[in-house]
Amino acid sequence: ACVLCHRVEADPDTCGDKLEKYGLYAHVFCLYFATLLFQQANKRVGLLGFLPQDIQLAVRRAAQKHCCVCGQSGATIMCCSEGCDRWFHLPCAKEGDCVTQYIAPYRFYCPEHRPVQIVQVTPELGTECPICMEPVEDRKTFKTMVCPVCKRAWFHRDCLQGQALCAGLLSFRCPICRNHEAFLVEMFVMGIRIPVRLVQPTWEDNNAFADLGERHRSCSARECLYPGGREEAEEEGPWELLLCSSCAAEGTHRRCSGLTVRITHWECDSCA
Repeated sequence: ACVLCHRVEADPDTCGDKLEKYGLYAHVFCLYFATLLFQQANKRVGLLGFLPQDIQLAVRRAAQKHCCVCGQSGATIMCCSEGCDRWFHLPCAKEGDCVTQYIAPYRFYCPEHRPVQIVQVTPELGTECPICMEPVEDRKTFKTMVCPVCKRAWFHRDCLQGQALCAGLLSFRCPICRNHEAFLVEMFVMGIRIPVRLVQPTWEDNNAFADLGERHRSCSARECLYPGGREEAEEEGPWELLLCSSCAAEGTHRRCSGLTVRITHWECDSCA
């Protein structure tokens, strides 16, 4: 088990890989988030630069600290808000609606002190997450987030996290307005883990999002003319459905947007 969170099995998306050296087992991010556990400049010593004696000291220090989520002892992470003395295990963060910022200096916030999005907007009735196409909540919450740029794209936190892990730092962007930099910064602050990956997104390797296009197969035109309705389409001809070539989050029947059969690419209003 990890000496810092005491879990034999933990979500690698939250805790990272489990390392072992000198008989010590610890998750990568349990090390980075642990309070008063400091990394050496030379990352080849200890576990990624965390010395065994320092890790053991953090474990002893946490013996009397109880996690505010599960109630168990051995909590090694304290909320970084000044004056707050709430302690946590990293695997409990998501269940406790905590924000974990996966970028140096690896700040951890309890539910009371976590950052919130300042965009003053609420979703329209029936708004769907463009990643899973399921309805979102009617307001901003820990589990419901909005793009700070276009303010039109609303997401489930879990959907955003899944997309970020697949896309990586260079490819992660709002699927509606395609903004990259401002969107990236906001998501880091709000606790989305975005891995630094300098190669192609993982969905191109393992087909992780192979069915995403299927979820978006409906006509988004202001007035859908197809007798069968927005959810139906034909293989070819005027009622063939084209997906936005940029975001794939919206689609249209050719006739509904005045597209001839010679046109092979179409962009929605948000991407055009």
